[in-house]
Amino acid sequence: MAKKSVHVTPHPDGGHQVKTGGAGRAYRRTETQAEAIQIGRQLAINQATELKIHGMDGRIRESNSYGNDPRDIKG
Repeated sequence: MAKKSVHVTPHPDGGHQVKTGGAGRAYRRTETQAEAIQIGRQLAINQATELKIHGMDGRIRESNSYGNDPRDIKG
């Protein structure tokens, strides 16, 4: 079973939230995006998966892999 990505998104009621892919509810809700990124990064590292940070428009603006990255960048 593939591990679920961790997403930092704006919360509909204000602030930001940390969610795992496919989850119906937020793992954690914060006042600031920086706080949510910090929590999301630690969660992604612990789960060896990807962190995806969404902008206010909902589009992914940054993605970081903390697990097995399928891209070979060693050249």
